[in-house]
Amino acid sequence: MSLLVVGSIAYDTIETQHRRVESVLGGSASYFSACASFFTPPRLVGIVGSDFRQEHIEFYRSLGVDTAGLEVAAGRTFRWHGRYKGDLSSATTVSVELNVFDDYRPKIPAAFRQSRYVFLANGSPKTQIAVLDQVSDPAFVLADSMNLWIETERAALLDLLRRVDGIILNNHEAVQLSGRSNLIAAGRAILEMGPRILILKKAEHGAFLMSRDEFFAVPAFPLADVQDPTGAGDSFAGGLMGYLAQNGSPSFAHLKRGVLYGTVTASFAIEDFSLDRLKRLTRPEIEHRFQEFVRLITP
Repeated sequence: MSLLVVGSIAYDTIETQHRRVESVLGGSASYFSACASFFTPPRLVGIVGSDFRQEHIEFYRSLGVDTAGLEVAAGRTFRWHGRYKGDLSSATTVSVELNVFDDYRPKIPAAFRQSRYVFLANGSPKTQIAVLDQVSDPAFVLADSMNLWIETERAALLDLLRRVDGIILNNHEAVQLSGRSNLIAAGRAILEMGPRILILKKAEHGAFLMSRDEFFAVPAFPLADVQDPTGAGDSFAGGLMGYLAQNGSPSFAHLKRGVLYGTVTASFAIEDFSLDRLKRLTRPEIEHRFQEFVRLITP
């Protein structure tokens, strides 16, 4: 089944206690597309500058990513510089250069508008709504959001929630959006706002999936060595949505299995900087770790 992703494509500079890398491939759409590609060929919509290297376009295509929606504009590609300390649980943003991503208005190619599965990567809810206005009757739409939009574009975010099937937030964002301090109460309040599915990202503590009637919680996959957590959330979403699109059903049973696959793909992404581990990853490795993860969490 067809899978559309609309999000950022970036060049990142990343610092951890392990090392520093400069101008490496990043962005939500990059991580999502790489992980989703192990399940189904994703359709990528995003914008880059004239400085974007051809090798990275070829990398997308080598994964089977349809780049017909990739816009190349005069100027520089979006750049982010982040610094991690301690347990790598969060990054301090050193600098952001939006460049061609500033005021970007996604244009969905005609061939992409019938996509059955749609992932709206983190961005302004007004932009996410503009994307939904260009697609026709998708089977499942999942959106990512963050505290900035809850604070600055709440009305638009509430409009978005009435038009999507699922929303991804972290614990703090769920509390902020709902006004409830208890996560279960917060989740129920958010589901009353419109979506039928809520996914709570809990970083090193895993993920929590809930609908109005069902709950499912999984831990993070245990790793001895985390190199770079950048893109973990989008890698999770890529594995989840790729699995759903491959199997053609957004039932809660498939969502649960998709959350497991998302957890596994995210665990690979953070084993190296940028998308380097994903470049070496194979589907048999994913399946092996998936089975290992199932054994770990099954009583």
